[in-house]
Amino acid sequence: MSDDFEDVLHAVGPRLRALRRHCGMTLAELAATTGVSESTLSRLESGLRRASLELLLPLARAYDVPLDDLVGAPRTGDPRVHLTPIHRHGMTFVPLSRRPGGMQAYKMIIPGTGRPLDPDHKTHEGHEWLYVLHGRLWLVLGEQDLVLPPGEAAEFDTTLPHWLGSADGKAVELLILFGRYGERAHLRARTG
Repeated sequence: MSDDFEDVLHAVGPRLRALRRHCGMTLAELAATTGVSESTLSRLESGLRRASLELLLPLARAYDVPLDDLVGAPRTGDPRVHLTPIHRHGMTFVPLSRRPGGMQAYKMIIPGTGRPLDPDHKTHEGHEWLYVLHGRLWLVLGEQDLVLPPGEAAEFDTTLPHWLGSADGKAVELLILFGRYGERAHLRARTG
């Protein structure tokens, strides 16, 4: 076993003793609460017995602490994904994927302006697939003007002049899959 592992195991007993004393409990009181004998608790605290899960679980319940606190497990990072919005051209893009290159996923928010804006066509390499979550999207593709309500989707080559905006001046939310090098989203629907 590694030295770090041995250090963690040796620290469990003193940690248990300190926690019991902090709670103002005697070995007899703790034994009555947990169903673990006084003798076993004493040996755990003095390091003469190794802690096992079946001994630590009743202690964690009695002390009302997470099991990790009893053994001094290292803290893990926050498991939540914290997304950093990108503000560009008056719109907000929330990245939903972190993979460099290849397909990228974004939630895009077009803020309400009170009135539709004048289209400003852009082009760039890639392929885009979008799905409207909320609001009415005004999509200009070359010479085509399209209005997409919630639930509608579109797919296009971004080398075609295009523009995305609000059809009625109200906020629009959509999901976007973007492939910088022309990757396309392939949809397969099972029928019957």
